[in-house]
Amino acid sequence: MKRYSIVIILISFCFFLPSYTFVKTKPTKTYQADVIIYGGTSSAVTAAVQVVKMGKTAIIVSPDKHLGGLSSGGLGFTDTGNKQVIGGLSREFYHRLYEHYQKSDSWQWQKKEEYGNKGQGTPALDGANRTMWIFEPHAAEQVFEDFVKENKLVIYRNEWLDRSAKGVTKKAGKITSFRTLSGNVYEGKMFIDATYEGDLMAAAGVSYHVGREANSVYGEKWNGVQVGVFQHGHYFKKPVSPYKVENDPKSGLLPEISAEQPGENGSGDKKLQAYCFRMCLSNHPDNRVFFTKPEGYNPDRYELVARVFATGWRETFDKYDPIPNRKTDTNNHGPFSTDYIGKNYDYPEASYERRKAIIKDHELYQKGLMYFLQNDPRVPADVQDKMKQWGLPKDEFKDNGGWPHQLYIREARRMKGVFVMTEADALGKTNVPQPIGMGSYSLDSHNAQRFVTKEGYVQNEGDIGVHPDKPYSIAYGAILPKETECANLLVPVCVSSSHIAYGSIRMEPVFMILGQSAAAAAVLAIENNVSPQKLPYEKLRQILEKENQRLDWETSQGK
Repeated sequence: MKRYSIVIILISFCFFLPSYTFVKTKPTKTYQADVIIYGGTSSAVTAAVQVVKMGKTAIIVSPDKHLGGLSSGGLGFTDTGNKQVIGGLSREFYHRLYEHYQKSDSWQWQKKEEYGNKGQGTPALDGANRTMWIFEPHAAEQVFEDFVKENKLVIYRNEWLDRSAKGVTKKAGKITSFRTLSGNVYEGKMFIDATYEGDLMAAAGVSYHVGREANSVYGEKWNGVQVGVFQHGHYFKKPVSPYKVENDPKSGLLPEISAEQPGENGSGDKKLQAYCFRMCLSNHPDNRVFFTKPEGYNPDRYELVARVFATGWRETFDKYDPIPNRKTDTNNHGPFSTDYIGKNYDYPEASYERRKAIIKDHELYQKGLMYFLQNDPRVPADVQDKMKQWGLPKDEFKDNGGWPHQLYIREARRMKGVFVMTEADALGKTNVPQPIGMGSYSLDSHNAQRFVTKEGYVQNEGDIGVHPDKPYSIAYGAILPKETECANLLVPVCVSSSHIAYGSIRMEPVFMILGQSAAAAAVLAIENNVSPQKLPYEKLRQILEKENQRLDWETSQGK
């Protein structure tokens, strides 16, 4: 009787507990497709479209809610290089943006004829080729969503790979499935890692590199530490003291300066080129929200930029690149800008929780910088007056207060695959085997560290910009792991490349190109019952040429 009473009491207690105590755990579900694509980037979308075009099933498993990565995340002033080498679905993306801006209702905040049409190398609105290379974030995201709708793509969003030892299941050297943190399982015949971080690649046991290789590793010149090399304007052009009390080392270093020595030129390290957000800003009075003081704001952490202004520097607005409707794609420019130098080194290998903290830290740094430039008395009046014209646009990133949803992960892991693209390849000095796409942008790396020189001044290091001799091909082997490591995975974003070669490859048009080519290879491997590594290249080339991919400079010039 006593035991029965206890049971009644327990049942009654549970009955009156708040309802949130009884949240049901989501049952594990298993989803299957021919090709499973992990990532929500532009590369992921083009990969899925290509799989469906070739008659196979695809699932995009996206950690992101918004598709497109940087292409829809603020990078609207496209880094293209030679546009002649951009083909396939990548070119279709820019063609659809051209069609978007032909519509009068696409010009809400500015008349079409008032737009300056500034682009990189060619006009933004290229009527001859019916392409638009400069665009607003929401317009780009809509193109990706149109791809999804038209091709009936299957997407599971906010699905994060379980990066623990049980996250990826392999059998006989192949991935059979992977699990997400929700408990869902995705089974496929082929897998594509289209993330900026390369998490699926790493979890599958594929070799990779993080940081800068020494020049001696691949016989390069522009890899590794590059103290005293200034190929853009992102350095301190005049002496600036790094100390809290100017010229007094005993006072300690100002914020955002490392106390470490930069290392010997040409040596390798684990440092990464800096990340930032590509802010979309508006100067239209009816479409802007001014910056407010961010959480934890400390104006002293921006003392360095005040000292730069004191030297007479006035390049603040050089990378407020115009995009339609009185907006900008605002990128890093100068010795102290939106690049958060030295604060991303652990990002590639970090836990999700740590990455979230890094992303938030970047956001607060950058918002604090903007607030400083608009309000601090140390900022020259002419700069401050112009800064006060700009704010975050009300009609972009609406669910995030106008702030971009994607941090610019310029570089994270890079696979060590079947073929490693190196400096000579990306400079157009070699004949790359089995091409699957092309690149042409300069070998571009942002600064990796800010340090104190032997003379006692502050300086940046790592900013490189070397132009190729000509557009270059990207090898099929650069998206393939070694077969002994994984025989059914393709990696079109964290490609097999040295740090400095990746500085050119890492452009959004190229990621779309490589995503499409990776998908074509995956489908052909299924149809021919071989690993992608054993797929006869000529079969792949035939498909890529049919899809209007540009594979080598000689044939591309005629298109």
